[in-house]
Amino acid sequence: MKKTIILSAIALCFSIVSVNATSTESNVTPNKVEAYLKVNSFCVSIAKGDIVTVKKLIARGEDVNQKSNGMTPAMYAAKYNRVEILQLLISEGANLKSKCPKGYTAKKYAELHGAKDAEKVIDMALSKK
Repeated sequence: MKKTIILSAIALCFSIVSVNATSTESNVTPNKVEAYLKVNSFCVSIAKGDIVTVKKLIARGEDVNQKSNGMTPAMYAAKYNRVEILQLLISEGANLKSKCPKGYTAKKYAELHGAKDAEKVIDMALSKK
Protein backbone atom coordinates (compact mmCIF):
# COMPACT_ATOMS: atom_id res chain seq x y z
CA MET A 1 0.00 0.00 0.00
CA LYS A 2 2.83 2.40 0.89
CA LYS A 3 4.54 1.69 -2.44
CA THR A 4 1.35 2.59 -4.35
CA ILE A 5 0.97 5.89 -2.49
CA ILE A 6 4.63 6.80 -2.97
CA LEU A 7 4.57 5.92 -6.68
CA SER A 8 1.34 7.91 -7.15
CA ALA A 9 2.90 10.93 -5.41
CA ILE A 10 6.01 10.72 -7.60
CA ALA A 11 3.90 10.43 -10.76
CA LEU A 12 1.84 13.42 -9.66
CA CYS A 13 5.00 15.50 -9.11
CA PHE A 14 6.29 14.66 -12.59
CA SER A 15 2.96 15.56 -14.21
CA ILE A 16 2.86 18.94 -12.43
CA VAL A 17 6.42 19.72 -13.53
CA SER A 18 5.64 18.88 -17.16
CA VAL A 19 2.44 20.96 -17.19
CA ASN A 20 4.32 24.05 -15.99
CA ALA A 21 7.08 23.72 -18.58
CA THR A 22 7.20 26.54 -21.15
CA SER A 23 9.02 27.06 -24.40
CA THR A 24 11.63 29.81 -24.47
CA GLU A 25 11.52 30.07 -28.27
CA SER A 26 7.99 31.47 -28.50
CA ASN A 27 7.79 34.83 -30.25
CA VAL A 28 4.08 35.32 -29.52
CA THR A 29 3.51 37.58 -26.57
CA PRO A 30 0.19 37.68 -24.70
CA ASN A 31 -0.48 41.16 -26.11
CA LYS A 32 -0.09 39.93 -29.70
CA VAL A 33 -2.47 37.01 -29.09
CA GLU A 34 -4.99 39.26 -27.35
CA ALA A 35 -4.89 41.82 -30.17
CA TYR A 36 -5.26 39.12 -32.82
CA LEU A 37 -8.30 37.54 -31.20
CA LYS A 38 -10.33 40.73 -30.78
CA VAL A 39 -13.26 41.07 -33.14
CA ASN A 40 -15.21 44.32 -33.11
CA SER A 41 -18.89 44.38 -32.20
CA PHE A 42 -19.90 45.20 -35.78
CA CYS A 43 -18.38 41.96 -37.11
CA VAL A 44 -19.71 39.95 -34.16
CA SER A 45 -23.21 41.21 -35.01
CA ILE A 46 -22.68 40.17 -38.62
CA ALA A 47 -21.47 36.69 -37.64
CA LYS A 48 -24.52 36.26 -35.39
CA GLY A 49 -26.86 37.44 -38.15
CA ASP A 50 -28.19 40.39 -36.12
CA ILE A 51 -29.25 42.62 -39.01
CA VAL A 52 -31.05 45.12 -36.75
CA THR A 53 -27.82 45.88 -34.88
CA VAL A 54 -25.83 45.95 -38.14
CA LYS A 55 -28.24 48.54 -39.61
CA LYS A 56 -28.02 50.66 -36.45
CA LEU A 57 -24.23 50.57 -36.46
CA ILE A 58 -24.08 51.54 -40.14
CA ALA A 59 -26.51 54.40 -39.46
CA ARG A 60 -24.16 55.57 -36.70
CA GLY A 61 -21.25 55.67 -39.13
CA GLU A 62 -19.62 52.24 -38.87
CA ASP A 63 -17.10 51.70 -41.69
CA VAL A 64 -18.25 48.78 -43.87
CA ASN A 65 -14.65 48.15 -44.97
CA GLN A 66 -12.82 48.37 -41.63
CA LYS A 67 -11.03 45.12 -40.89
CA SER A 68 -11.47 43.28 -37.64
CA ASN A 69 -9.08 40.44 -36.86
CA GLY A 70 -7.82 40.77 -40.44
CA MET A 71 -11.22 40.34 -42.08
CA THR A 72 -13.68 42.84 -43.52
CA PRO A 73 -17.37 42.80 -42.53
CA ALA A 74 -18.18 41.37 -45.99
CA MET A 75 -15.82 38.47 -45.29
CA TYR A 76 -17.67 37.70 -42.04
CA ALA A 77 -21.03 37.90 -43.82
CA ALA A 78 -19.77 35.60 -46.58
CA LYS A 79 -18.18 33.13 -44.16
CA TYR A 80 -21.39 32.78 -42.13
CA ASN A 81 -23.69 32.95 -45.19
CA ARG A 82 -25.49 36.08 -43.96
CA VAL A 83 -26.97 36.96 -47.35
CA GLU A 84 -29.24 39.82 -46.26
CA ILE A 85 -26.41 41.46 -44.33
CA LEU A 86 -24.02 40.90 -47.22
CA GLN A 87 -26.44 42.64 -49.61
CA LEU A 88 -26.72 45.54 -47.16
CA LEU A 89 -22.93 45.84 -46.91
CA ILE A 90 -22.59 45.80 -50.70
CA SER A 91 -25.24 48.52 -51.04
CA GLU A 92 -23.28 50.58 -48.48
CA GLY A 93 -20.06 50.27 -50.51
CA ALA A 94 -18.32 47.18 -49.16
CA ASN A 95 -15.14 46.34 -51.08
CA LEU A 96 -15.50 42.72 -52.18
CA LYS A 97 -12.00 42.62 -53.66
CA SER A 98 -10.27 43.37 -50.35
CA LYS A 99 -8.01 40.58 -49.06
CA CYS A 100 -7.25 39.32 -45.57
CA PRO A 101 -3.68 38.55 -44.44
CA LYS A 102 -4.14 34.99 -45.77
CA GLY A 103 -4.90 36.44 -49.22
CA TYR A 104 -8.59 35.47 -49.17
CA THR A 105 -11.45 37.61 -50.45
CA ALA A 106 -15.07 37.50 -49.29
CA LYS A 107 -15.82 35.15 -52.19
CA LYS A 108 -13.05 32.78 -51.09
CA TYR A 109 -14.49 32.70 -47.55
CA ALA A 110 -17.90 31.84 -48.99
CA GLU A 111 -16.33 29.03 -51.04
CA LEU A 112 -14.33 27.66 -48.10
CA HIS A 113 -17.35 27.55 -45.80
CA GLY A 114 -19.88 26.25 -48.32
CA ALA A 115 -21.92 29.45 -48.28
CA LYS A 116 -23.45 29.02 -51.72
CA ASP A 117 -26.04 31.80 -51.35
CA ALA A 118 -23.42 34.32 -50.27
CA GLU A 119 -21.21 33.25 -53.14
CA LYS A 120 -24.03 33.92 -55.61
CA VAL A 121 -24.64 37.39 -54.16
CA ILE A 122 -20.93 38.21 -54.44
CA ASP A 123 -20.76 36.93 -58.02
CA MET A 124 -23.75 39.07 -59.01
CA ALA A 125 -22.27 42.15 -57.32
CA LEU A 126 -18.88 41.65 -58.96
CA SER A 127 -20.42 41.14 -62.42
CA LYS A 128 -22.17 44.53 -62.13
CA LYS A 129 -18.90 46.38 -61.53
